[in-house]
Amino acid sequence: MKVILYLSEAIIPFLVLYIVGTGLSRRQQVYEDFLDGAKSGVRTVIEIMPTLIGLMVAVGILRASGFLDFVSGLLGKAMEYTGFPAELLPIAIVKMFSSSAATGLLLDLYKTHGTDSYVGIAASIMLSSTETIFYTMSIYFMSVKVKKTRYTLAGALVATVAGILASLFLTGLCASG
Repeated sequence: MKVILYLSEAIIPFLVLYIVGTGLSRRQQVYEDFLDGAKSGVRTVIEIMPTLIGLMVAVGILRASGFLDFVSGLLGKAMEYTGFPAELLPIAIVKMFSSSAATGLLLDLYKTHGTDSYVGIAASIMLSSTETIFYTMSIYFMSVKVKKTRYTLAGALVATVAGILASLFLTGLCASG
């Protein structure tokens, strides 16, 4: 275990030295290239900042308005017949927009049900098995200026449903084993 810890601490400095050494051996202006990359990164951050702010505000409104509780109550009755815990609905919805907001909901769920409960374990696995669809699509497509996303959203939604179902399946395996 100590070897793995040592390697994990040494790998980043090694990679930096390797990249700088390779650049210098090829007689490139390493520092100037670094500065150009940093400038490009700052421009990208400035371009995507309005999208990030909009997503954060939207998630804040969803949480503060009680809309998630309303949707959970509405869909919760239908979910009783499927075996899907209604407590997971807000986390599943919010995770598509913001991972940090979903983590906040997860912590609230832990306080209510506990970390070792079926719902707590299922929520933990679900957050690890799904993606922040709208955040990822907006950031990636905006940064490369893609206008037509084709089937990306449909594919991402199918993958999210598969991740949610897999988390319930895996939680069932953990509970029975």
